[in-house]
Amino acid sequence: MTMILLTAIGVGGASVIGALLGFIFKKTTHKFSDIVLSFAAGVMLSAAVIGLILPSVEKGGKYGLIVTVAGLFCGALCINLIDKLTPHLHKLGGSGYEELHPDSQARLHKVLLFVLAIAIHNFPEGIAAGVGFGSGDTSHAISIAAAIALQNIPEGMVIIGPMLAAGMKPGKTLFIAVMTGVIEVIGTLLGYLAITVSTAILPFALAFAGGTMLYVISDEMIPETHSHGSERGATYALILGFCFMLVFDTLIG
Repeated sequence: MTMILLTAIGVGGASVIGALLGFIFKKTTHKFSDIVLSFAAGVMLSAAVIGLILPSVEKGGKYGLIVTVAGLFCGALCINLIDKLTPHLHKLGGSGYEELHPDSQARLHKVLLFVLAIAIHNFPEGIAAGVGFGSGDTSHAISIAAAIALQNIPEGMVIIGPMLAAGMKPGKTLFIAVMTGVIEVIGTLLGYLAITVSTAILPFALAFAGGTMLYVISDEMIPETHSHGSERGATYALILGFCFMLVFDTLIG
């Protein structure tokens, strides 16, 4: 359980690290944000396939493939439902706070909606990290947690600039960033506890977590990194991130 707690804190703490970096680099360029976020997307993609989806097929037994496909779509549909209730990250994301409404109250409202969207998306990502440890494969679980943590750093960075530009005090800005990390800690613990209560749901839970990650990568991260003229660099950064996690998983496996 100690490993799970440390992992949960590490995954959530990555958002805080990103937020602190956001105070240092308040106005990062679109190109820089796109490259970093694409690398993180590649890392998450590799972790989702290797650490969640393939193990789901292997552990599902006779009906493993069917369970995995069902879990993937259920995970994607769950995030799709969340997206209908919150703004899409790529509509308000990146460092494009200069595009927000000029009125300070309306601008702050839009920024907070953007932060809320990130916070809500952090919850299923945390569940994915917890489910990974519930599978009993520590090496894959560490890969998944590392991938999510790595993705949280640029995500934490991009929420600071908009909040400061909207007139929010630095202390309150940091507090909100910390809360987005706390949500991920809660998700990690719940994901792990759900698997320990009933291992029978493990194959489906692995695929479900993989589906949520695939959806976020395809619907949120890739569109965001391909909307500012840095498509070629973003594509290579994604491939580099995928290969990085592939090597990392192989070395610790």
